[in-house]
Amino acid sequence: MQLPKIVTSQTKIRFQDCDPFNHLNNASYINYFMNHREDQLLKHYNIDIYKLAQKTGISWVSSRNQIAYLQPTFLMETVTIESQLFYYDSSLLKAEMRMYNEDCTQLKSVIWSSFVHFNLLTQSKATHSQEFLQLFESIVNPLDVNSFEERLSQMKKSKLEIK
Repeated sequence: MQLPKIVTSQTKIRFQDCDPFNHLNNASYINYFMNHREDQLLKHYNIDIYKLAQKTGISWVSSRNQIAYLQPTFLMETVTIESQLFYYDSSLLKAEMRMYNEDCTQLKSVIWSSFVHFNLLTQSKATHSQEFLQLFESIVNPLDVNSFEERLSQMKKSKLEIK
């Protein structure tokens, strides 16, 4: 069975995550993206990062985020979030996550997140197992750009509605 390279979910924007103008608060975007990715890792790849940390003392920690807010996201709006692993090495993962309106015709936000494989017991970087490296090789979906800014430019030239 071939595993998906792009995973998708939908969620509704909640009151507690919005600012006084009923827009999704900038800081809350990251929570929506991370919740999506955690859920999809479990659903599609059978990776429960919390059980892994409890069992082995090793998991991933977020090391860097680059985010662009392209369109406002509103209270009670249903959004579609997609994500993909676009790079990996012996101890690092990079994922791109995109938030769209419900029918994916308007790109609202995009984030590049980096995750370091980390040993919580020794408080040091860990190396991915062969099993994980094989999984990553089967699901990686590289991007044909070298920077976040280049990716944004590429997206703006696409047919998606971005202002």
